[in-house]
Amino acid sequence: MASQKNILLVHGAWGDGSHWRHVIPPLHVKGYRVSAVQNPLTSLPDDIDRTRKLAAAQDGPTLLVGHSYGGAVITGAGHAPNVVGLVYVAAFAPDEGDSLGSIFARREPPPGAGNIRPDSDGFLWIARDKFRESFGQDLDEEEALVMALTQKPIAARCFEDKSGPPAWKGKPSWYQVSADDRMIPPETEEWMAERIQPRKTITLQASHASLASHADDIVALIEEAANTLG
Repeated sequence: MASQKNILLVHGAWGDGSHWRHVIPPLHVKGYRVSAVQNPLTSLPDDIDRTRKLAAAQDGPTLLVGHSYGGAVITGAGHAPNVVGLVYVAAFAPDEGDSLGSIFARREPPPGAGNIRPDSDGFLWIARDKFRESFGQDLDEEEALVMALTQKPIAARCFEDKSGPPAWKGKPSWYQVSADDRMIPPETEEWMAERIQPRKTITLQASHASLASHADDIVALIEEAANTLG
């Protein structure tokens, strides 16, 4: 029945759908119908709208998987009627009224925050020479270099936009914590995971880029969620 299950992957800040390149092939081989959204990263409402439309366009029940900022996106887009579950990968899981900024304010800034640079157009970048140590210290040099040089900036307003009613209150969820995350404090991820009461939480000795450095574990979590919802 795997061929009838849709999985929609939602990237985070400073990336695009290609960040899922180690996750897509094994899920495809297993027979899942996989799609990866390309969000504009211009505002939280814009990204939710783009993701919700793609989710609604899927033929049948759909599992949303969000990495990092993509977790805030699936929290809003998960209200699409055919979305049956949510998987958070080192991701934000806001409640109504939360913003990324308010969640960050709960603790001291993570190490990677000091390497974020604004441009004159209101977008945020990670300094190229600091990308690997900030975003994916457990990636090999070549992969980290490609991510750094192809990064997609995120609008600063995305950290200020407030989240609406969360889909995780009405739909089952799963959560992966990255114990060595330098972009979101691991303690904050643990707090969010506890708050949403997922069906399962796993903790990996991984950087923020767990979807690349620990792809096998992420695929296993996604498949477990998909099979549970079967």
